[in-house]
Amino acid sequence: MATLTQAQGSPFSRIYGFGAYRGDNVVTNDDIAGPIDSSDEWIRQRTGIVTRRRAHTEESVIDLAVRAARDVLATTGIDPSDIGAVIMSTVTYFHQTPAAAAIVAEKIGATPAAAFDISAACAGYTYGVAQADALVRAGTARYVLVIGAEKMSDFIDPTDRSISFLLGDGAGAVIVGPSDQPGIGKTVWGADGTKANLIYQTHSWQELNANPDLGWPTLRQDGPSVFKWASFTMAPIAKEAIAAAGLTPDDIDVFVPHQANMRIIDQLIKQIKLPDHVVVGRDIADTGNTSAASIPLATHRLLSEGQAKSGDLCLQIGFGAGLAYAAQVIALP
Repeated sequence: MATLTQAQGSPFSRIYGFGAYRGDNVVTNDDIAGPIDSSDEWIRQRTGIVTRRRAHTEESVIDLAVRAARDVLATTGIDPSDIGAVIMSTVTYFHQTPAAAAIVAEKIGATPAAAFDISAACAGYTYGVAQADALVRAGTARYVLVIGAEKMSDFIDPTDRSISFLLGDGAGAVIVGPSDQPGIGKTVWGADGTKANLIYQTHSWQELNANPDLGWPTLRQDGPSVFKWASFTMAPIAKEAIAAAGLTPDDIDVFVPHQANMRIIDQLIKQIKLPDHVVVGRDIADTGNTSAASIPLATHRLLSEGQAKSGDLCLQIGFGAGLAYAAQVIALP
């Protein structure tokens, strides 16, 4: 009987660089407060958001993803032809098929890289990093492009007080590749479908087709329940990811959680018991909640502004609709 040969890749993987693109339109709290009967003060106190960035009407989520992908390719100097797989996390691409990743791969010159999408909402980027890490170490791909891209403004009801005023548009990207030393810790991830009703789309496309009077589907959330879940249930997941990387909270240099709400970020810091020296991503203040794009955008900003540096150990955790979550510690490029 013939013996099966199995591929073996690099013993370790790491992130080579970050790329970013934010929507060009700066939307203030005053711009959106009227329809939700609110105010700049209320929004700042409840969320920490001062402005959010949104894309132009004619821009698609594909356009945002391509801009971020080209940015990380330029930053790392890696040729698109060397990309073995493209993973795109998004919940705002309108087509069931083909995958957005395949379109992006063609536009950046990465064909014939494997390409597929992830639908894990705000946890999608950290899900993608987990898969890229596995692909590199398995020998399935040498370099993997991971993109979190969302045009949340396509699913906003301007009168909704539950989630729409939080949302922004943008894309963040990283390239994961081989390493001689560990650069990505074990991912701790999961989902709790029993709470899937806490963040949801108002109705399905099938329901809209059957009853056009329903109008365009938009997003909603049970804010208090999501706040409690994210603030307290996610802290033990973050601690588990730190321990799985062979570290303690004192070893962490940078913390970049999903940019859902500034109050959630502050509560996570307390619950995880991160020391005062830890640099915290707070990109939500002027970018808003960009779902799968939020963690790479926030990390890109910290690196670009010199608040974080190469080699820093960064705890990143994504959480959102599903309810899906994933956390891992990475070494910053």
